[in-house]
Amino acid sequence: MSRPLLAAAFLLVAGASAAAAQDASGPKPVPGAPATLSDNLRPTFVAQEPTDLVASKLIGQSIQNGANETIGSVADIVLGPDLAVKSYVVGVGGFLGLGTKYVSVAREALQVTRVDDKTLKAVINTDKDQLRAAPEYVYLGQQNDKAKAEAQKTDAPKTDGPAATGTTATQPAQQ
Repeated sequence: MSRPLLAAAFLLVAGASAAAAQDASGPKPVPGAPATLSDNLRPTFVAQEPTDLVASKLIGQSIQNGANETIGSVADIVLGPDLAVKSYVVGVGGFLGLGTKYVSVAREALQVTRVDDKTLKAVINTDKDQLRAAPEYVYLGQQNDKAKAEAQKTDAPKTDGPAATGTTATQPAQQ
């Protein structure tokens, strides 16, 4: 019976000395202080000026030509590496987003003016046909998808039957 009692006493002394060693060996925690930034790292806050344009108000804005005909709308804004506006992506044609073609026009081509405190006007010196004839703007993430779709169109076997569009023109089968 003395052996279990001796073992228990030994464990009690060993545990107490380990706890005392932890207190003596490590630094005691210091209450945290709030982090601060030096003056050169503080952000600069800017209030909106009456002449400032906000991208969220420009995207979706109808674009008119010189004859006041609506020929498209601003779909997106492309920024260069310096974060300055490089071009505007214009949606032309289509209905409710279906069949819309996107083209990119230079920043200088689109004149954006403020009509009043709440209204913007975007004017471009072109017509809808010229925008439709312009090369399509393809986002970087969609370039591979577009290339694959075009490759599938050209690789699709042609049949001797009528074309799917309802025309009666036939093409000889390619081998």
